Parts: sequence; structure tokens; C-alpha cells
Amino acid sequence: MREVAQFAERLCTEVERAVTGKRESIGLLVMALLADGHVLIEDLPGLAKTLMARSLATVSGLQFKRIQFTPDLMPSDVTGYFLYQGRETDLVLRRGPIFANVVLADEVNRAPAKTQSALLEAMQERQVTIEGHTELLAAPFMVIATQNPIEFEGTYPLPEAQLDRFLIRTAVGYPDARSEAEMVQRRAERRREDVELAPMASPELILTMQQAVETVHVDPAVIEYMVDIVTQTRGDSRVVVGASPRGSLALLKMARAGAAMQGRDYVTPQDVKDIAIPALAHRISLRPELWVQRIRSEDVVRDCLARVVVPAVEPSMRPT
Repeated sequence: MREVAQFAERLCTEVERAVTGKRESIGLLVMALLADGHVLIEDLPGLAKTLMARSLATVSGLQFKRIQFTPDLMPSDVTGYFLYQGRETDLVLRRGPIFANVVLADEVNRAPAKTQSALLEAMQERQVTIEGHTELLAAPFMVIATQNPIEFEGTYPLPEAQLDRFLIRTAVGYPDARSEAEMVQRRAERRREDVELAPMASPELILTMQQAVETVHVDPAVIEYMVDIVTQTRGDSRVVVGASPRGSLALLKMARAGAAMQGRDYVTPQDVKDIAIPALAHRISLRPELWVQRIRSEDVVRDCLARVVVPAVEPSMRPT
């Protein structure tokens, strides 16, 4: 686990050369990569969402493709299609941009539901079916989707089934004044737009690190703690639909990755608490009338965390 922690630290430090002052957001992306999951970044334009995704792919040595979602985007523009080429009688598969290690679905809520659904099979099954022909996607595979949380005109809200397939939802936020000044200073000194980042890994190394994360020990008491938190979201009076069992699995995967990034081979209750909001908030549907009270799903998760008894950290939580 010490090697995983050192590896994650190097990735975060290199990405931070391009995205200044957003160490926490970068750390969540790296954590999701190690947990082999997908990420939804919901934030305003101009906050380096695309840059962060591209930089993560570059330093990880992974192939990166970007899809700009628009109202006229077709499912075949994402997955690819078959066509006749020249005088050949056989159909040739033209693979779409989904065939990459890291796929950025930019402004994913601007495309209609039939195009958004083109991502569902890829995200869940790690495969694409085109006209009855199934193609496996290369591993590792990660979708990073973005959307603007305040602009609704001409958008199509993501259905709950698709939201549930994102391991976490996070935001970037505005940088503080000091970080923004440092960003501008760096841009002035390098005298060019792009930051040259060095690849520090390969697909094979990422897969090895993901396999290492899967060996992190989770005590039954901590698993029960995860399930209790998710169960609390289903019984809250403000909630129409609580977190699904995928929420419990998301807590497990992210808590393991978080523990590994700290160099530990076991999960503590604090690891679960640290990632509960990004792992669960987007899986909760609130009652429509609560928007007047400015209650958010993040507030519900915080209240659920406060109600669930935290198990004491005991030697049994460490692997024997």
C-alpha cells in the first residue's frame, strides 16, 4: 500500500502543475481511477474540468478521447458504426470515441436521452453493442462527465439510472485568490497556453494498482457501517428514492482506494465518512417541494452520517 500511496501522490502532484489549487478535487479523481469507477463533475464553466480530465489521462499514460455532447449528437457518434469500404463486401467497424481509456463526456446533459443511453452499457458492462455486434472496451476504462448545474435551457437531465452508474459526483469550485494568482503567474512565466505533463504510468501499471486496492481489508463492522448509512438515506422523510445497493458498493470501493492512498491496507470508519457525500449524494432523489427550503441531497447525507453510530476502530479492523 505504500507503493500505491506514493504512486497516487506523484499523479496528484503532476496534475497539479496544470490545475492549480485543486488538490482535493484531483485527489478524488485519482481515487476514482484507482477504484475503477466513473466520475460526474458538476460545476460552472471555466473551472478546469476538461483540463483536469485530460491531465489525469496524460500523467496516467492512458488514451484520452473527448466527446462534446450537443442536442444533435447521435448514439453512433459515441459508439461508432459499420460501413462498407470500397468494393469490400464485408462491413468495417468504425470505432467511436468511446473506445479509449479515459473518455470525457463534456456537457453530457446537452444530448437527448437516446444519446446519453449510449454510455450506459459502456459504463456498466465495459462493452459496446453496435448493430448486434459486441466489442469489449480496453481496460482500464473511465468516463468523466461534466455538466453545468445552473444552466437548464436546452438540456436533458440525466436519468437516475445513469446517475447511479457514476461512482462519485464532485465539484471543482472557484480557486482562492492566492491559488488564482499563482495560476496566472505560472501562465505568464511559461509564455504558452499548454502545460507539458510527463506520463508517469501505463495502462498495465494502473491495472496493477487497481488490483492492489482490491486487497485492502474491510472489517465486517465497517461494512455494516456502510450499509447503515445507505439504509438511512432510504428512510429519510425528505427523500423520495434513497441510495441503491450501488451506493454501498461505491462506499466500499472508494473507501478502499482512500485507505490505499494513505498507505494503509485496511479501511477505517473515517475513510467511509470522507467519501460518503461524493459517493451517495447523487443517488438520492428529494421531494420536489424541498427546493424552496434550499435543502440539498448533500445535507441529507450529512444528517444520515450524524445519525449512524460510528464503530470504534479496533485491532480486528486490521488484516490478520
